[in-house]
Amino acid sequence: MSTVTKHRADAPEGFFEAEAAGLAWLAEAAPEGGVPVVRVLDVAPGRLELERVQEVRPTPDAARRAGRALAVTHAAGAEAFGAPPSGWTGPCFIGSRRQEARPEESWGRFYAEQRVLPFARTAVDAGNLDRDGLDVVERACAALAAGAFDDDRPPARLHGDLWSGNVLFGADGVTVIDPAAHGGHPETDLAMLELFGCPHLDDLLAGYEQRSPSAPGRADRVPLHQLHPLAVHAAGHGPSYGAALVRAARAVLALG
Repeated sequence: MSTVTKHRADAPEGFFEAEAAGLAWLAEAAPEGGVPVVRVLDVAPGRLELERVQEVRPTPDAARRAGRALAVTHAAGAEAFGAPPSGWTGPCFIGSRRQEARPEESWGRFYAEQRVLPFARTAVDAGNLDRDGLDVVERACAALAAGAFDDDRPPARLHGDLWSGNVLFGADGVTVIDPAAHGGHPETDLAMLELFGCPHLDDLLAGYEQRSPSAPGRADRVPLHQLHPLAVHAAGHGPSYGAALVRAARAVLALG
């Protein structure tokens, strides 16, 4: 068996342990048809050993099956919006950045206060978002926190960092890696895939819709669900992401 070992000497406390907890939580849905998750072989402070996924050329069929499986994983649910993986009480991360995981009844309040505003404010400090741009983001977040975009969807079991680099096509289909798992809105995972792309994305989304049809208007809500990844990238990857974050926030305000 081929393995991959991730090392980080300066890893914050709980860094790889949080990743392993997220993988285990997502993997609970796999026996019921949920998306397959990379197998964790060992985890320790500063170190995570995983079974290697032997990648193959992506196919439309594999993408469609992955979409259906992702819908099953989402439907496995979470205790609340913002809830961390079951049993995990340590810190949570997206990439190398720490983020909150405090359970909330309101998706909009959770999303605004724990997923968008902290990173947008860091982006200002980094010089990647100006004060006028932050004002637009804060106004969009005020609408979110007030419940303007809450619906009757229960908390979904999200991967939380679902870009193409974390979606591996193997001989048996798609396997996901490196989550920022938490309870959230299912459209957020889909919107991140749309932001950064994925092989045969249209087929993946079609498979998802086949298993779990979205409420009308999902395409209009994509900027809403891209606020988080755009804010994360604006915090550390340059002003172009700050500009994209402001455009998305304006689109959110237009929805209201």
